[in-house]
Amino acid sequence: MKNRQEIKNIKERAASTLGRIIVLTGARQTGKTTVAKQCFPAYSYISLDDPVQRGDYLSLNARQWQELFPNAILDEVQKTPALIESVKSVYDYFAEPRYLLLGSSQFLLLEKVRESLAGRCVILEMYPLTLPEMQTSSFEETVNQSFFVKYMQNKAELNNLLPTFSLDKRFAQKRRVFDFALQFGGYPALTNEILSDDERREWLRNYVITFLERDIRDLAAFRDLEPFVKLQHYLANITAGMVNFSSIAKETGVSVPTVQRYVRYMELSYQVLLLPAWFANPLKKLVKSPKVHFMDTGVLRSVLQKQGKLSGDEFESFVVAEIYKQIKNSHLPLKCYYLRTLDGREVDLIIEAEDGFTAIEVKVTENTDKSDAKNLLDLQEILNKPLKHSFILSNDNKTKFFGENITAMHAAAFLCS
Repeated sequence: MKNRQEIKNIKERAASTLGRIIVLTGARQTGKTTVAKQCFPAYSYISLDDPVQRGDYLSLNARQWQELFPNAILDEVQKTPALIESVKSVYDYFAEPRYLLLGSSQFLLLEKVRESLAGRCVILEMYPLTLPEMQTSSFEETVNQSFFVKYMQNKAELNNLLPTFSLDKRFAQKRRVFDFALQFGGYPALTNEILSDDERREWLRNYVITFLERDIRDLAAFRDLEPFVKLQHYLANITAGMVNFSSIAKETGVSVPTVQRYVRYMELSYQVLLLPAWFANPLKKLVKSPKVHFMDTGVLRSVLQKQGKLSGDEFESFVVAEIYKQIKNSHLPLKCYYLRTLDGREVDLIIEAEDGFTAIEVKVTENTDKSDAKNLLDLQEILNKPLKHSFILSNDNKTKFFGENITAMHAAAFLCS
């Protein structure tokens, strides 16, 4: 069992006067139900997966809810949006009841929750396990901060970095977790040590099928999944690449508006991250199209039916998604972009804070050199805030410094705790 950083966040929110209704959403199988029961063992647990029982719960009025289920976990609540009105009524009429709503689609947030529970709820998201979470072995073990999170909070000093990652006292554990995540991703079920690698791959294949047959059908009411399956494969093949809706439309045989809607479904169901381009400097000619990154490497490799080492693009998506998850889990006030000029110069990740930027280049190489820093040189000339530091993250164990403000280090040393 791996500890989740969101457990601490949920408990803190639930203890506040504004935490009477908490909405916990995220991709299927990220452990929302397990976390909910861990946080609130005394709450009644109500699963809305059963269509027969849904009607029974819908027939309850506010007073009956208050008497029968004053504190409850409502799972798969997106399947019964009308029930959110019942929760709203209980909230408005009674001061004591508290509810945790679970759902596996952001449509839950975009539609009924924001419509009915605006100002009444706290919305939290759960993602597949981060590397620091994967380093834990129980709910009791603390999720420690990665070097990345410490650095963004001004708690880590660059001059304290070891000359080589292999000197780290926890090197073997960090590499084991890192290599596992590269192969299988971060869904909690896969970390069960009794599973074989073949069983993990079978789980991922079934996950992809379930996503198509349940989540997407629920989300979009598709009659024919074939065009969407083509889109899913197309996006997997261009992960870490720019999204060109016209090109995708030609490949999948559907219209551009349909492609835009399908890509949005992938984003809303937590399967991909659309990383926006940074183009706030009107004096520079910059690309404005977003890049797509699969949120989980295991799912990506299952869609591609691929084993073995990751390509450079797949490795980039893994690192970008991991950084994004850690930012979200730590509730850091940061924005993520990539940057590309019209002449082809590109920086994989630009992290914007109030006081400046941190730039990150991702390289799959095991031996970084000065050429890997070329896109980071003179980057300040483009940006409209100070460039605080640049990092090159790779599979090179050695820590290297390419100039005063560019540090190259192993991605696991940067992202593990």
